[in-house]
Amino acid sequence: MSILNTFSLQSNRQIKINFDGGDLSSDAGLLLIKEFVSKLGIERLLNHSFKTNDPAVFRYHTDRDNLLQMIYMIMAGYFEDDASDELTNDPVFKAVLGKSALASQPTVSRFFNRMDEDTLKQFQKISRILRKRLYSIQMPQAVILNLDSTLLAAYGKQEGRAFNFHYQSNGYHPLVCYDGITGDLIKIQLRDGAAYSCTGVTDFLQPILDEYLNDYPTIHLLLRGDSGFATPDLYKQCEENGTNYVIRLKENKILREKASFLADALTSRTQNNKVDYAVVYGEFMYKAGPWPYERRVVCKVEKPENQMVYMYTFIVTNMDSSPEYLIKFYCKRGLMENFIKESKSGFDFSAVSSHNRIVNANRVQVHALAYNIFNWFRRLVLSAKMRKQRIDTVRLKLLKIATKVVHSARYITFKLCSSCPYKEEFYDTLSAISKLSVQLE
Repeated sequence: MSILNTFSLQSNRQIKINFDGGDLSSDAGLLLIKEFVSKLGIERLLNHSFKTNDPAVFRYHTDRDNLLQMIYMIMAGYFEDDASDELTNDPVFKAVLGKSALASQPTVSRFFNRMDEDTLKQFQKISRILRKRLYSIQMPQAVILNLDSTLLAAYGKQEGRAFNFHYQSNGYHPLVCYDGITGDLIKIQLRDGAAYSCTGVTDFLQPILDEYLNDYPTIHLLLRGDSGFATPDLYKQCEENGTNYVIRLKENKILREKASFLADALTSRTQNNKVDYAVVYGEFMYKAGPWPYERRVVCKVEKPENQMVYMYTFIVTNMDSSPEYLIKFYCKRGLMENFIKESKSGFDFSAVSSHNRIVNANRVQVHALAYNIFNWFRRLVLSAKMRKQRIDTVRLKLLKIATKVVHSARYITFKLCSSCPYKEEFYDTLSAISKLSVQLE
């Protein structure tokens, strides 16, 4: 059926439908993102700092334009390259990109296929520059480096795709590092699916530490990691770079013996009450076989409600705070799962469908950049209420706004939906963007 054909609803023959509404769009909220992107100088930065290995002397759809197009599409919830063909004449997308038409799906696919190791380095450089601009607006006192790994499911014959026994699934197994305070994605690096959690972690982490030590020496760095990152090389790296760390240790017989005094204290405390929950905290010095010297280990021994079996938590650290504080500080690492979940569901980090591993690695960087731009947008210019909401909610309330486009001799006017319930939020956000003070150089 042609999109111009009109048909009636069976439930009400007086209601007729077609797709002949003219110059309309459902994504007027992207105009806010456009204004924010412009404020951070991202367009100019990409123009000077991003270039694929392209032998062509001239292209109408430049590398910068293609990259921006994908970022806007991802933020609006269009994850597939095929969506480019449907959006090619969308008036909002044409306006934010400043073009008469969007790049087609084949053009976008060729753009991704031109990416290589050099573009991976460019993405890291771009992230570093944007982080400096972000911190010129709001300099943090501390950054919590939350280390983790996750599975990006893959279902084809991609290079590097492998079965991961921890996740019991096939795909890639990237390293990720989020700021535990803001949710910013500091770095993501694609790895083969069979890689262990800590494989390559010191090489992954060192550029991050170098950046913060050189660019932001006043920022206090703290690192959190689960037992998959309990490796002496990582402890040594943090100690040599002035970084505090709390990393969980896998429970074993020696650690339980070291913590026996806590178990005895818990037994004494619960001898008259075997029902209620009870917990004790403590610490001791411990040297595992590969460690060159002893390190501080804080411990929690708890008795769950209505149970007699004790549960142990062991954390190795170079921090001086109390055991209870450090255990609770480590447990806040659970927010990491929310960051990863939003990255996957809201920004489609699993869009690794190319056969070529390098192309997939670059594609992840594009989606990571889109995630960060949105996270900065949410944190810096949205209201306190909207700031707490996830990407799907913000899309629904602030980005998916219907608009009609009216062209005149001098202007393009976007007439947004009159019944939009978030008009005030839209204007307040636009005002907040205008007030941002960004140091671009």
